[in-house]
Amino acid sequence: GEKHSREAHFPYRYYIASFYRRFEVTMSSSCMCASSSPKLVFETHQQRLRTRTFRKRSFGFKMSPSPTKSSSRSSRRRCSSVQASIQAFANTNDTKKQFPKQAFSVDEVKKCALITAIKTPYLKSGKIDLRKYDVLVEEQILGGVQGLVVGGTTGEGQLMSWDEHIMLIAHTSKIYGEDLLVIGNTGSNSTREAVHATSQGFAVGMDAALQINPYYGKTSRAGLMKHFGAVLDFGPTIVYNVPARTTQDIPSEVIFELAKHPNFAGVKECEGNERIRNYTKNGVTCWSGNDDEAHDAKWDAGAAGVISVTSNVAPKLMRELMLGAKPNPKLRDDLIPLMRWLFKEPNPIGVNTALAMLGCAEPVFRLPYAPYDEKTRQEGKKIMETVGLEHFVDAGDGARIRDVRDDEFILLDEW
Repeated sequence: GEKHSREAHFPYRYYIASFYRRFEVTMSSSCMCASSSPKLVFETHQQRLRTRTFRKRSFGFKMSPSPTKSSSRSSRRRCSSVQASIQAFANTNDTKKQFPKQAFSVDEVKKCALITAIKTPYLKSGKIDLRKYDVLVEEQILGGVQGLVVGGTTGEGQLMSWDEHIMLIAHTSKIYGEDLLVIGNTGSNSTREAVHATSQGFAVGMDAALQINPYYGKTSRAGLMKHFGAVLDFGPTIVYNVPARTTQDIPSEVIFELAKHPNFAGVKECEGNERIRNYTKNGVTCWSGNDDEAHDAKWDAGAAGVISVTSNVAPKLMRELMLGAKPNPKLRDDLIPLMRWLFKEPNPIGVNTALAMLGCAEPVFRLPYAPYDEKTRQEGKKIMETVGLEHFVDAGDGARIRDVRDDEFILLDEW
């Protein structure tokens, strides 16, 4: 789609306006971000980032205990430090333009073992529900998740305008960037769109990009190299191979060639553990894209970890599965029924239904996605009760499963 054809830089104005309203400061220091040049916006935003101190740089994805709920809730609004950084940026006289290092290096991205492909909740109007989104992100932090993919397939980036997409990346980076690796799904089947969205994503603070190969309008091997080469220069990049959705497998030879680029972090691979094993033995970092194969991908095939859907609903269990001191085949087998239920229909239908049942999202679906029927929801309820509700995300009033009626689901064909 022509997502960029109207106001190419509107997402900056939209997000900056909401950001400054949130912290009750003036709009005077945002003027540089209204530039007509994406490169200038990127440079000036990166200059502003230099005034901030990132805890995540020293975190290094160690096996540290998960933070307590109270400490996470109390620390997530860092008004004074953010205001100070805004004022420092507004007062700076340094107009020299350069590309400082990202908050995360490529090597640090490669250490991330548990990444959630985060769900995007909606209001009844169909607009993004940032309050529910924040609760869900905080549950990921409490559960020990190390990174998020924002606006991925699970997050329904394919149903977002680029304005919404970049706003959500910016929001996540600003509020939770000190606690999590923020990966923006800024890929597209149009190289022009991928370049534009990726420049915007890094400009508003994401740490890495997820890039898919061109789908539907498939291209040649030479075209793949040119397409990925156009976006790799912006910063750390994970290539996403999911032939079931794109109908085109990225050949191993292309991945090995892309791996020579200094910003290539690795590949999210959905073609099974034999493919992953072939990559890892040749020095290519991999994340499994299949939850049911993730345990064996890490412990048998050498994967760094998983980019997970299941961790939306059970982050603590997925952390135990992927970050435990040793393989845990019993937990893997215990979670398989839940994973299979979540993928009984194409993702993200299952996780959307589950989070509505858990009260972590309103029962609102943007079409063409529609919820599980009553029979399938009852199957999921029994599976979650068997796993143990204490392991699931909490909407704030205690983990419990709601019996959402068919007539409570809202299916939108316009938003």
